[in-house]
Amino acid sequence: MKKTSGFSLIELTIVVAIVAVLSMIAAGFYRDNVIASNRTEARATLAEVAGSLEKCRALYGSYNHANCNVSFPVLSDSNLYSITASAMAGTTFTLSANPVPGLSQAGDAECKSLTLTNTGVKGATGDNTPVCW
Repeated sequence: MKKTSGFSLIELTIVVAIVAVLSMIAAGFYRDNVIASNRTEARATLAEVAGSLEKCRALYGSYNHANCNVSFPVLSDSNLYSITASAMAGTTFTLSANPVPGLSQAGDAECKSLTLTNTGVKGATGDNTPVCW
């Protein structure tokens, strides 16, 4: 009798199932890492807008002077975040970076929004705020 070589259908099915499970796990980690790396864009845009507001205060003595060229909302480079100003006064401001609804960052449960004040105080809202900044 001749011995046949190769894989049985059960062996191939088990290998395919293992590869599928590993792929699902890897895809989840990849998505989480992409979302976390996109937060860098929000932090950079917050710092850029804060710098522009500081320039306005240095030139005109006020963050909300009429000659300042900062108009809100400001979108981040990839349009993933919208930067708004709340509590904006002559000598204070609080900037907020919120994900644009319907885009990939809207699913970021760890850091739903990032904030930055004129004194450099950084804040965040979400399920895991220590990782936001």
